[in-house]
Amino acid sequence: MKKHLALRIAQNALAWLLSLFFFVPLLLVLINSFKDRLGAASMSMALPTKLEWSNYAVVIEQGRLVQSFFNSLLYATASTALGIALAALAAYVFARNGSKLNRFLYFFVILGIAMPVNFVTLTKVMQWTQLINTQIGIVVLLAVMSIPFSVFLMYGFVGSVPRELDEAGVVDGCSPIRLFVSIVFPLLLPVLVTVGILNFMGAWNDFILPLYYLNDSSKWPMTLAVYNFFGQFQVNWNLVSADIVMTTLPVIVIYLLGQRYIIAGMTSGSVKG
Repeated sequence: MKKHLALRIAQNALAWLLSLFFFVPLLLVLINSFKDRLGAASMSMALPTKLEWSNYAVVIEQGRLVQSFFNSLLYATASTALGIALAALAAYVFARNGSKLNRFLYFFVILGIAMPVNFVTLTKVMQWTQLINTQIGIVVLLAVMSIPFSVFLMYGFVGSVPRELDEAGVVDGCSPIRLFVSIVFPLLLPVLVTVGILNFMGAWNDFILPLYYLNDSSKWPMTLAVYNFFGQFQVNWNLVSADIVMTTLPVIVIYLLGQRYIIAGMTSGSVKG
C-alpha cells in the first residue's frame, strides 16, 4: 500500500514538473507582453512595474490581427469540417468492409501520418489546379493533410459500433448514405469531437502551407501575421510577446474546453482496430 502511494506521488510530481517545464515559456511571453520596450528587452521573468495594455492595441492595429484572425478561423473551421466528413466516410467503409483492397487502402491512407510531404510535386498540383494563392486551396490542403490521422482514430471507434445497427437500418429501408448519416455518424460524436479539436488546432498553428502557397498578405493566417510582425518589430519584444499571446490564446481556450473530449475520444476506440 505504501509503495503504491509513493509511486502515485512520484508520478504526480513528475507530471507537475513536466507541466511546469512546458508552461514556463508561455508564462515568460505573457509577463513580457505587459512590459515596456526596455523592460522586455531582457525577456526575464521579473514582473512588470506597470501593465502596458497599449501593447495589445498596437499589435491589433499594426499586426493586422483582426483580419488574420478571421482568415485563420476560416481555414481552421472549413478544413476541419471537410476533413472530418471525408475521414468519417473513409473510416466507415474501411471498418465495415474488410476486403483485401480496403485493408490495403486503409494502410495506404494512414501511411500519410509518417510520410513527408513532397512540396515540389504538391506545388505542381496546386499550379495545375490553379489553387495557389487562394483561400480554398489552403482549406483543401489542410483538410487533406488531416485525413490520415483522422481515419486512424475513427477506424477503431467505428469497429466498436455494433453491426446490428447497420442491419436494422437496411431492414428499415435506409440507403447507404442515409444509414451512415442518420445512424452511424451520430454515434461517432466522441471521436468526432476529438478529431475536430486536434485538426482545428493543427490547422490554426500551421505555418508552412500558408507560407508556401499564399502570396497575398490579406489572406495570411495569424501564424504568418506573427512572422511578418516579428520581422518588423524584432527589437520590441514587448510587442512581439503580445502578438504571440494573441495568436496562441484561441488555441489554448479551445484545448482547455475540449481536453476531456480529447482524452475520451483517444481511448474509446483503442481496444479495436
